[in-house]
Amino acid sequence: MQDPTELFQFESDTSPSMLQELQASVLIVALGGFIDAGNTQRLMADHLLEAHESRVIASFDVDQLLDYRGRRPVMVFDRDHWSSYDDPSLLLHRVVDKEGVPFLLLVGPEPDYQWARMVEATTQLVRAFGVGLTVSIHGIPMAVPHTRPLGVTAHGTNPRLISGNDPAFGTVQVPASFSSLLELRLGEAGHDAIGFAVHVPHYLGQTEFGDAAVVGLERVRAATGLDLDISALVATAGLNRAEITRQMEESDEITAVVHALEQQYDTFLEGRQQRNLLATDLSDLPTADEIGAEFEAFLKDVTEDDDQS
Repeated sequence: MQDPTELFQFESDTSPSMLQELQASVLIVALGGFIDAGNTQRLMADHLLEAHESRVIASFDVDQLLDYRGRRPVMVFDRDHWSSYDDPSLLLHRVVDKEGVPFLLLVGPEPDYQWARMVEATTQLVRAFGVGLTVSIHGIPMAVPHTRPLGVTAHGTNPRLISGNDPAFGTVQVPASFSSLLELRLGEAGHDAIGFAVHVPHYLGQTEFGDAAVVGLERVRAATGLDLDISALVATAGLNRAEITRQMEESDEITAVVHALEQQYDTFLEGRQQRNLLATDLSDLPTADEIGAEFEAFLKDVTEDDDQS
């Protein structure tokens, strides 16, 4: 393996001699990933940077980590010249909560290459800054209605970190993500790490779903003890929810799908006295394709009506 420290560099105002005074006990990882239903992770990370004082303390060499042709950055062509380029970046921020307690936030696209080296580089930063707990959040699509409390699948390197957790799954094989691999390797190295996957309704998986980001941020607050500002995100989620309700009221088909999910959800909870719907048989629930097709058709109709008006 090439030297992991050559993957990142500290900013000009952050020298290695300053690491002791820049210590932080929590690292939040928000590196895109294989899936992020409802844009849960992105909404939460954007909110943290907007609502709290922060500065960049280190950056990673994305030229070594990204496949530009696999996900091409955006450029703007203005009449007869190129005017801008959306330069991808992978940055480590030092953020301060409402009480002045610092934490770290790693934000950017998930690496396409050199996962093992990137994991080692991140682990070295965890040690250098004295991080005691690494946390990740993302959304996963599930056959649940948005009108009921959102479930969360928790996982960690030690059961004590997620005490009271009621697992939704048994043993399954899933495609890997960088954040998942980082959690695994941190645990093997003796570091604490946890993750939360918020259950996002299938039919909202490709849209921004503020409620999922709120639930994710609340889990971060509970797990870390950080005093994080959540007010603006809650307000955004309320507007988002109102728009979803408005669109549902205009479509009998979508309303019927959501009501079917509600009935299934309530029946399982009442009949089996379980807090977690997913501990039961979901074979009767509409599939992701069925729900997605209904919602996509509805959104297409809405767009066409707006264009005609």
